[in-house]
Amino acid sequence: MYRTCCDPQARPCLCLQEFKKCNFVRFCLCCLKYMMFLFNLIFWLCGCGLLGVGIWLSVSQGNFATFSPSFPSLSAANLVIAIGAIVMVTSFLGCLGAIKENKCLLLGFFIVLMIILLAELILLILFFAYTDKVSENAKQDLKNGLALYNTKNNLGLKNAWNIIQAEWKCCGVTGYTDWHEALQESVVPDRCCQEHYTECGRNATNMFWTRGCYEKVEEWLDENKHLLGTIAMCILVVQLLGMAFSMTLFQQIHRTGKKYNA
Repeated sequence: MYRTCCDPQARPCLCLQEFKKCNFVRFCLCCLKYMMFLFNLIFWLCGCGLLGVGIWLSVSQGNFATFSPSFPSLSAANLVIAIGAIVMVTSFLGCLGAIKENKCLLLGFFIVLMIILLAELILLILFFAYTDKVSENAKQDLKNGLALYNTKNNLGLKNAWNIIQAEWKCCGVTGYTDWHEALQESVVPDRCCQEHYTECGRNATNMFWTRGCYEKVEEWLDENKHLLGTIAMCILVVQLLGMAFSMTLFQQIHRTGKKYNA
């Protein structure tokens, strides 16, 4: 019959084994606690950096316009600010929950990660289910957004198109004629010219880049699909590990009612 260490007749070796086992479990939970704290602290600092970059973009570029007029709030600055804020809040819950061993914060961290993961999966499924429709709508929205190129307070949009067209040697969304429709005249931005100089886009005899930037983006995504897939898998693994670690620590604290101090 098995005897516990509280039993006077229990064997000393059994008591020693149980003591070593308890110490090992306690050591593992302490490691888990500080690993969670460290990784969430790093992500929180990254979130602070993203938030700072987003605010800088918003202030320095004025109304940093979106490429799509259908979603005026979906600008580069707003996206960076939103991502930075989400990373900061999520990491704060995990960081403080781990170091304080607070069950409410750990549970909140788990729930937030689960909601983000479910949202990512739903968006991914919808994207692949309606790829053609999404592509056509994106092209049309981008074409409509070209009309904002020369408007006031859209310096960010103008700079973005100039950089894309110059670096990727493309013009417009599907071709340089998109600019004719958007600007209501037979002109294109100077960065569409194969030989760039001031006002070259107004000279109809110049050679313009014939390929649209949307096609270039599709090619880039196809060429880098393995890299993008690897990044997506890394993000998924980090989220799953964060959920697993937080729930493990939560269950142990709930079961024992003790804190695992180093």
